[in-house]
Amino acid sequence: MNQNILNVFDINSITGEVTVKGVIDYETNDEYEIEIQASDKGLAPLTTEKSVIIKIVDVNDNAPEIEVTSFSRSIPEDSRPGTTVALISVKDVDSGLNGKVICYVSDDVTFTLTATLKDKMFSLTTKSPLDRERRSQYDLTIIAKDSGTPQLSSEKTINVVVSDVNDNKPEFSLSPYTFYVNEGNNPGASVFSVTASDCDENDNARILYHVKRESEDNNFILSFLNINSETGDIVSLKSLDFENLKTFQFQVIVLCTQSSSCVINLKTVLENPLEVHYVEVEVLDINDHSPTFPEEDNTLEISESVLPGARFQLKPAQDLDSGQFSVQQYKLTLDRETAGSHSLTLTALDGGKPQKAGNTRIQVKVLDINDNAPTFSKDVYSVTLTENAPIGTTVIQVNATDLDEGPNGQVVYSFGKSINKDILNIFQISPSTGLIMVKNLLDYEKTDEYEIEIQASDRGLAPLTTEKSVIIKIVDINDNAPEIKVTSFSSSIPEDSKPGTTVALINVNDLDSGLNGEVICNFNTDVPFTLLPSLKDKMFSLVTKSPLDRERESQYDLTIIAKDSGTPQLSTEKTINVVVSDVNDNKPEFSLSPYTFYVNEGNNPGAPVFSVTASDRDENDNARISYHVNRDSGDDNKLISFLNMNSETGTIVALKSFDFETVKTFQFQVVATDSGTPSLSNNVTVNVFILDQNDNAPVILYPLSSNGSAEGEVTDHSLFGLDRYTGQIRTLRSFTETDEAEHKLVILVKDNGNVSLSATATVIVKLVEPKEAFAASDVKSGVREDEDNNVTFYLMITLGSVSVLFLISIIVLIAMQCSKSTDYTSKYLQETNYDGTLIKMEPLRQLLFQLFLFCNLSRTQT
Repeated sequence: MNQNILNVFDINSITGEVTVKGVIDYETNDEYEIEIQASDKGLAPLTTEKSVIIKIVDVNDNAPEIEVTSFSRSIPEDSRPGTTVALISVKDVDSGLNGKVICYVSDDVTFTLTATLKDKMFSLTTKSPLDRERRSQYDLTIIAKDSGTPQLSSEKTINVVVSDVNDNKPEFSLSPYTFYVNEGNNPGASVFSVTASDCDENDNARILYHVKRESEDNNFILSFLNINSETGDIVSLKSLDFENLKTFQFQVIVLCTQSSSCVINLKTVLENPLEVHYVEVEVLDINDHSPTFPEEDNTLEISESVLPGARFQLKPAQDLDSGQFSVQQYKLTLDRETAGSHSLTLTALDGGKPQKAGNTRIQVKVLDINDNAPTFSKDVYSVTLTENAPIGTTVIQVNATDLDEGPNGQVVYSFGKSINKDILNIFQISPSTGLIMVKNLLDYEKTDEYEIEIQASDRGLAPLTTEKSVIIKIVDINDNAPEIKVTSFSSSIPEDSKPGTTVALINVNDLDSGLNGEVICNFNTDVPFTLLPSLKDKMFSLVTKSPLDRERESQYDLTIIAKDSGTPQLSTEKTINVVVSDVNDNKPEFSLSPYTFYVNEGNNPGAPVFSVTASDRDENDNARISYHVNRDSGDDNKLISFLNMNSETGTIVALKSFDFETVKTFQFQVVATDSGTPSLSNNVTVNVFILDQNDNAPVILYPLSSNGSAEGEVTDHSLFGLDRYTGQIRTLRSFTETDEAEHKLVILVKDNGNVSLSATATVIVKLVEPKEAFAASDVKSGVREDEDNNVTFYLMITLGSVSVLFLISIIVLIAMQCSKSTDYTSKYLQETNYDGTLIKMEPLRQLLFQLFLFCNLSRTQT
């Protein structure tokens, strides 16, 4: 096996998996054929071989290479369009599309690259006239790009210098010149000077001056004037005398060393009296050039049967002088004569004195008679040809015959001398058969008809030629997809735009003709836009066809499809992005309506208690929401004045604590406003319920003086007992002599809140002897018998009132208990065992205890 394959691939001896071992390069080898051998492990191993063919797929890893194979760095400015400046060779070692190269000049200059007959060869030619005076050189950057993915490219810059030709005549700085000279000037001194310039350069811009001298007597003064031929300074060789000469005029001729004469205008002024005279100055030629022929030797092949007086065109002689100094006549001199040829000398003479001449030699060869020109078989040749016909396709075969014999009758076919160079690049003709074939690709869009001059010549010594036109009409095929160009585009459109609003102008162009160039334009999806044809052909307006809603769809990727009507149908797509801009058409929406909040009483002033939230489907400033509380002036909403709201977040802060015992519920309205123009707003009702907290300790109604903490301790817990439900104090045993005479009882009353609150009352019990008690009672009753009767009356009224109040309280408490939840009620049913002095009582029992104390005390007083 080839060592190169072993360097590139490897095989797993167990699994048979072939893997890449080295670097693979398509340009080095595009296919590998590997012999794989499979052997068993027997004592006498058996082997089978199989070929594996691996084809390498090229990737675009080589950029094009640009090479200038022929280059004329300098090009004359009078070069015609189409003049070749350089030959460019572009090479890409990749294959397929990766190696297909597109070559062009980067800037818009007067040069272009055209493909030659040879593959990947380009001619750098001029495409418009040059003018050195406007631009003397060009730095041309040639860019070559391949068609692979990713696309690779190369650049090469060449410098082209535009050389000067003598295309500008000298120009005087003034025309005419007017000078004022004092009389009595110094002879030999400069009196004035003239100046001319030439836009050309080097010798073409070198200027010579001289004074035109005439023979008239009134211009005798000119004989005393001399001019510096290089600077234009004019010197007077004698003094001027005003009394003899007041004014004079003359002509100055300026000659460009490479051009003909010039004409200037002069103005002269005469003083005392003042007179002005205008003079036109013509720059005259002098006979300083001899005639020259383009070629020193010319050869004419003339048939021996030529008739006297026959004319043969020669290239004329050229003389740089003009007028009478140019070529005036020709003289023909016979140098020698032989049987088969004549040698002549042609002399061209000008009209100067002394006369100058130029010579050329003419060799005349006498040939056998060739008196029949080739004749074509048809008067008219016409053919149709499909564009993009393959190279080598036969177009037509022309046929011509010649009645002469031998070489004089052999016909050779060629294109006419004046044929366009482009035709030579597209068609070729067989010199021997007259078969015209396609040499390069045809493009109907460039030229739809060719008229080719075909020339049929015999092979005689003096060849006779006949020309015939061949008309080739190109038939268009659908080979150009439509081109879509967005000429005007508004990428953003407000959502409140009316149907029919123009978004963009679309230009669709198809280079094909007929049905192949008829274009239909539409969208690929159902969108609220449409394409309307405009008055201009192949122009469409992209407009809205239905209302837009940014909140439903904020942008559209519109794919415009242009299809032609040819066969096969070709199409092109172009996607543009249209953004729907927002307008303030949505008011803020609250997340709830109404809001209901439950707030515990005793909240911290200045702390957030609740918040509201609103959203706006618009965007940016149109969706930026600010909140505020709608404050009324009514007395019912005085609490609102203690509410403060964050305008950005919607958080509401209470500036004071709520008290359930003062107010249990209130409501207000919050307004949300966006920042659009004009702004939109919405409001919501907020209901607030204050939740009761255990913030009030029990109040002992009797004895009034005992509310608050009591000092001292109970003397004997075993002597007195307290009913935990009725609040009745009773003795647990009989008093003895050892018991203290006075007992201080501290009664603790607690509620059943989560954080229990309490109150205390101190009851003092004094022990007295029964006799003392009765005696005191008799004394008091005797003294105050009348008063007791009144007290009893008032006590009866009080007891009746208390009884009625007690019944009402019972009814109200039962109703409240029924309205509360089971959980709320159950917490009062969970009792804790306390001793006889400490008791936890429900509100009902508190009331009963208070009534009991009041009744007991009243009964005692009685």
